[in-house]
Amino acid sequence: MKIVLDLHTHSIASGHAYSTIQEMAAAAAEKGLSFLGITEHGPLVPGAPDPIYFRNLHCIPKVISGVRILHGAELNICDLQGNLDLGEEYYKRFDHVVAGVHKVCFPASTQTKNTDAVLAAMHNPRVNIISHPADGAATVNLEALVRASRETATLLEVNNSSLSPQRKNPVARALNTEMLQLCRKYDVPVILGSDAHISFSIADYTHVYELLRETAFPEELIVNTDMHRFNRFTGLQLA
Repeated sequence: MKIVLDLHTHSIASGHAYSTIQEMAAAAAEKGLSFLGITEHGPLVPGAPDPIYFRNLHCIPKVISGVRILHGAELNICDLQGNLDLGEEYYKRFDHVVAGVHKVCFPASTQTKNTDAVLAAMHNPRVNIISHPADGAATVNLEALVRASRETATLLEVNNSSLSPQRKNPVARALNTEMLQLCRKYDVPVILGSDAHISFSIADYTHVYELLRETAFPEELIVNTDMHRFNRFTGLQLA
């Protein structure tokens, strides 16, 4: 499988990551990527950049080391109404928007309320990707998210970092397997996310690939192999 994009990564600006954007772009080029999404954490995550950081993204070159740099953010779903931790005025500065649940800034509740919060974020027309929906940070109804994915043109991410043994996450493997099986059942595409916090991890989907093989997940439902496939599903026109 030829991977051309990784749209969920973090540079040193996120506060707990370890590579500069230049180092990340060089690593992406070495791995043969055409597109690299830099998605720093939204401000509710400790150490995340101040909102003014996102106002200055225009100074970053669009192409570094031959790789198209896409400016985004991994915003936090911060309440049970599905609100995010940056306002609408920032979204116009992004090529794409990732949103997800992080325990440090989400008031986890019942499965129904947690699911409704994520669904509300999916219905935000500016949200393109839900990060690590199957990592167990909040108990959700995965079938409801999968069914809403196509309706809202919001991709669900299969997150490699969540599956790493170093994370010691006892539920991520079973939940991601369930999500992949549901996506296959409903013919819903997914996006693979490295969630790289250092340049060496860019486009590293080692643990995801194991699940793709186990579930016999079809390659045509993986958007990382074709930016046109990503654009068709999300309605974006990134190039």
